Amino acid sequence: KNAPKGFDTVKPINRLLADYNYRIQVSALDCTGCENCVDVCPGKKGQKALKMVPIEEVVEEESKKWDFAETLPDRNPLGDKNFTSAMFNRPLFEFSGACAGCGETPYIKLATQLFGDRMIIANATGCSSIYGGTAPSTPYTLNKEGKGPAWANSLFEDNAEYGYGIALGIKTTRENMATLMKEAISLGIEDNLRDLFTSWIDNIDDPQKTKELDKKLREALPKAIEMAKGRLKEILESLYKNKEYFIKKSIWIIGGDGWAYDIGYGGLDHVLASGEDVNVLVLDTEVYSNTGGQASKATPTGAIAKFASAGKYIKKKELALMAMTYGYVYVAQVALGANFAQTFNAFKEAESYSGPSLIIAYSPCISHGIKKGMFSIREEKEAVECGYWPIFRYDPRLEEQGKNPFRLDGPKELSGKVRDFMNGEIRFAGLKTVFPERAEILFN
Repeated sequence: KNAPKGFDTVKPINRLLADYNYRIQVSALDCTGCENCVDVCPGKKGQKALKMVPIEEVVEEESKKWDFAETLPDRNPLGDKNFTSAMFNRPLFEFSGACAGCGETPYIKLATQLFGDRMIIANATGCSSIYGGTAPSTPYTLNKEGKGPAWANSLFEDNAEYGYGIALGIKTTRENMATLMKEAISLGIEDNLRDLFTSWIDNIDDPQKTKELDKKLREALPKAIEMAKGRLKEILESLYKNKEYFIKKSIWIIGGDGWAYDIGYGGLDHVLASGEDVNVLVLDTEVYSNTGGQASKATPTGAIAKFASAGKYIKKKELALMAMTYGYVYVAQVALGANFAQTFNAFKEAESYSGPSLIIAYSPCISHGIKKGMFSIREEKEAVECGYWPIFRYDPRLEEQGKNPFRLDGPKELSGKVRDFMNGEIRFAGLKTVFPERAEILFN
């Protein structure tokens, strides 16, 4: 109804969506032209759902369609059961200023689709702070209820501690709220409020339950405050003042490999060792991307980078392996383009784990000099298929059940060759041109 001309839709394949119509609508004014969406679109009998066209041919018409699509309500009857269903959630990270085809931004987008309405982000300085919070705009946005990620940027050297402090502050606030609720119950409150307080205390770390209780508590408290007196009134007023903390928060510490492997590693190690419930997302480009492509401890052997123009001669730091030695840290290494489901599961498992979690996400970068262009999603797939980038999950909860906590999620058989993959990127192939003998030694 009231849709602009040409706003065509199709019936979804999923039977659970039989009552809905489906359309992919692109914002022509915000497209960066990277072509990743077209490249990965599976299509049907060679016919893809998406294609690239000159912007001047469609910008006026498609902008009208986009504006109309934005007026429609958010709908996702499928929930977050799998990667596909989660994609019906509105992203609360959109239209960033990142490079076209950036390998980092899809991971942040996914996180906001899963946890964005209760997400708090401590972001290290780097690419993710430049495209994440540069004036006069920010890619982080709100849903139709006015909820979205809270984002703040810290320095290179203390971002893990910064996020850790945020987590401890919220934890202390919510524990104090639970104490006040218990005191209110002891002072005598009406049955409905007592039941709500008891349920909140019992489910304090359950995101879904606290979401449900949040609405009920916000409705019940104002009336209870009006009727209360003395100490009870003070308690209820304090609880209502801190109503933003009724819902379990999802704390994320985000940064690149320059922060996590190098400059901020001491703090990161301290936070992971603390045992606190925080989530760490490392956007691993294997190089200092934002400062111009300098070598980091994440840079692999043989790669050319600034300060390693003759190819890096030492191995990449095994951050995931180091974190797994603690035994109580959830650790995952992912590549979105290689396995959507594995990446989705890693994010869900990490966030649900009551303890520290670390996700290391392979993020192809313009600094890699990818010969095929910035097809970062395809590059991630090829990196995993040839064995260059293993994907896996380490979940301490499985060990508690007597199972192997480590799961290798890559293909059963490798289908490509690491050398072919490396030859497709100038950061490796360039060494063969300048120092062929050294390249042969390092690549082997």
